[in-house]
Amino acid sequence: MCFKNLPIEFDDSGKARLKEGVSDPFAFVDKPVESYVRRQDGPGAMVSAPPKLRDWSIDPVTRVAGALAVHTTLDLENRVAVDAYSRAMLFRGYEVILQGRDPRDAIDISSRACGVCGGVHATVSSLAIEQAFGICPPPLGVEVRNLGEVGEMFYDRPLHLGLLAGPDYSTSLLSVTNPELIGRAEKTLAPHGDLHGYRTIKDMMDALNPLTGRVYLEALEWTRVGRIMCMLMYGKYPHPSTLVPGGVSTTISTSSFNEYYTQLGKIFDFAKVISRFWDDLVEFFYEANPAYEQVGARPTNLAQVGIWDNSDVYDATYANVDRWGNARYAKPGIIIDNKLVTTDLTAINMGFEEFVSHSFYDDWTKSASQRFSSDPLGNPISAYHPWNKTTLPRPSGTNFKEKYTWDTAPRWDRQVVETGAYGQLWTTALAKNTDDNPFFESTGEGLRITLPRHGLPEDELYWKVPRQINALERNRARAYSMAFTAAIGMNCMLKALNYWRRGETAVHTKFKIPKDERVAVGFWEAGRGWLVHHMHMDKGKLVNYQITTPSTLNASPRDPFGQLGPYEQAIVGTPLLESVADDQVKGIDVLRAIRSFDPCMPCTTHMDTGKGVIVREVNSCSCTLE
Repeated sequence: MCFKNLPIEFDDSGKARLKEGVSDPFAFVDKPVESYVRRQDGPGAMVSAPPKLRDWSIDPVTRVAGALAVHTTLDLENRVAVDAYSRAMLFRGYEVILQGRDPRDAIDISSRACGVCGGVHATVSSLAIEQAFGICPPPLGVEVRNLGEVGEMFYDRPLHLGLLAGPDYSTSLLSVTNPELIGRAEKTLAPHGDLHGYRTIKDMMDALNPLTGRVYLEALEWTRVGRIMCMLMYGKYPHPSTLVPGGVSTTISTSSFNEYYTQLGKIFDFAKVISRFWDDLVEFFYEANPAYEQVGARPTNLAQVGIWDNSDVYDATYANVDRWGNARYAKPGIIIDNKLVTTDLTAINMGFEEFVSHSFYDDWTKSASQRFSSDPLGNPISAYHPWNKTTLPRPSGTNFKEKYTWDTAPRWDRQVVETGAYGQLWTTALAKNTDDNPFFESTGEGLRITLPRHGLPEDELYWKVPRQINALERNRARAYSMAFTAAIGMNCMLKALNYWRRGETAVHTKFKIPKDERVAVGFWEAGRGWLVHHMHMDKGKLVNYQITTPSTLNASPRDPFGQLGPYEQAIVGTPLLESVADDQVKGIDVLRAIRSFDPCMPCTTHMDTGKGVIVREVNSCSCTLE
């Protein structure tokens, strides 16, 4: 039994059903927004805030083009963040745009939902449509799609580690907020200096300096390698036009695979280095001050839907979704309190809901009857499930007790969950059900990854599941995810070459657009984790199309049950570890907490401290250099 809050139980055969005797099983009563700043002292009495309580507005913290703002309250007397509101500042409206269109339009239109990871949206849209159309790609088509997405992840990871999160641990920043750490870093030898080439931790911090540091500048080059890999499988990147229902329309040749492997070999070496680099950096901060373990910490609740299909198992059907979902290289899974509660996509889909109590939308359940009470297999779903959702934008003024964001509040089993590249490692490690392969295995406590020889010798890495999720562990795991992704890429490459040698060179299945009513869902992951497209079509047109991105989960606001969203939870309780006077505090630990989720690129941060505006601008997108 994986649900503890939803009224769903399973019979002896494993079939899900609603609990008996519950008249309105998914009903709930809104809880008022909890105050984290002022406390009640008797009925109706309000105690004044401490004198060193300051409101700080971080606006914008960009996802794409400055769409995220965070309002925080800092207790400077106790040096801790005590309140937070995450605000998505831009209405995109892709769900509204897609209504009434040819289903195939969703591939190209949804791809534009993100300017730096358009391939994943095109892929997940293709998955949803091929499920609706009742078609499946040829085996090589599955592997080509996998290889393209391996390349896309190599575009995302270096951007975050080198240009977004990395500078928050650089010499240029720490010399302002924690100068004592610079002196300590100068005297601390880097344990893996012989591999990554930096003798001391101070040398590593220098390499993270914005615009001038070696790691910062090299990250731009590594993103180019990832884009080349995408281009070889997809024809162009970003926003490929060759992803279609039933596979890809790319012209693939032997040269495509040879050139791809040349780039993949470079990633082997980079992954060996970057994982050890972040090991050394993370351990330095923990040793310098164990309180860094609490920066960005929140309950270890994660939601992943898996990525990289097994071409021997994948059949695109919802009937077999648990089978082919569990066969993915990166496993789907829900982790609650650091325990894996399910890896079945039916259960993950069944337990998913979205709420708009604190969002600039009308509640669709109050104005229309529920479309679907169950999924195609008869499993019960809520009126708040995406298949039942209608996007009803309702702009209004910001009120932190009522509505304050354009993001919704997705929840699984009415619990707050986050998602990320690190979640791919977490679920796969805990699932302990990886197929035999030469390059990685899960142990139940971590992932053992073997990277082949290229410029550097063959190397074995081991990522251990941390005891606590926090800002540093999100970044460390994202570095290890480079190695994990490279290992998956090698497995997919070998399978693709095997199909090619056998003459199984087809990469696409022909199809006809059905005219009857159908529902479908595409499960995939972006560079930041969970990516799901739910669709409903009839008479050859889209009736409803709903997109849930990683940032929809991570940047979500408070929900009807009084729970904060993941960004908000990660900020509240984050200690302010800067060693400077109150009027010199920059709020870097709050920013580390936010950025560890990899909100997006590029990044310009303005902080209103009540004593002026601090502006820190970092151009972290290599597209401006082309």
